[in-house]
Amino acid sequence: MNLANKLTVLRIIFIPFYLLFLLVPITDYHFIIAGLLFIAASITDMLDGKIARKRNLVTDFGKFADPLADKLLVLSAMIAFVEMGLMPSWICIIVMAREVAISGFRLVCAGKGTVIAASKLGKLKTVSQMLFIILTTFNLGFYFRDTAPGFCNAIEIIRLIIMYFALAMTVISLVDYFYKNRKAFGNIK
Repeated sequence: MNLANKLTVLRIIFIPFYLLFLLVPITDYHFIIAGLLFIAASITDMLDGKIARKRNLVTDFGKFADPLADKLLVLSAMIAFVEMGLMPSWICIIVMAREVAISGFRLVCAGKGTVIAASKLGKLKTVSQMLFIILTTFNLGFYFRDTAPGFCNAIEIIRLIIMYFALAMTVISLVDYFYKNRKAFGNIK
């Protein structure tokens, strides 16, 4: 297994530990640990693709596992946020529906020999979702400690703006993705 694929697998391994520290008060600093774990996982997302392309280490496993790891990481956090009352379920459902639609479309196209790359809007969607998750996770540490209510209120406003921005990017990138690849629909029977 090459380095890029190891980073992808590491991102998947981070998920249960992130959720453990997010949901279980193991220590007074469990939200901070969860946030740091999520940042580390997000960094592996950035690095694995760059390493794979730069060192010519692109593999079928990486093509499959990298987007799967991204979806598992983001959706695990969002589902936990819904459970914690930090995010409306309908936003999480839209994000899940987008990911299922894109994944299904890519799978069908791949079966027909057409590879569809990620777009810049899709990458912006991922970055905005990850930023939302990081802010939400770290803000919980301040929120439950009630040490800086003014700071928490400011972060909460920013967090909500980014949540709705991520939602908008989720929908816009879906429309853009299907529009740019509309010719591939003709190949699907």
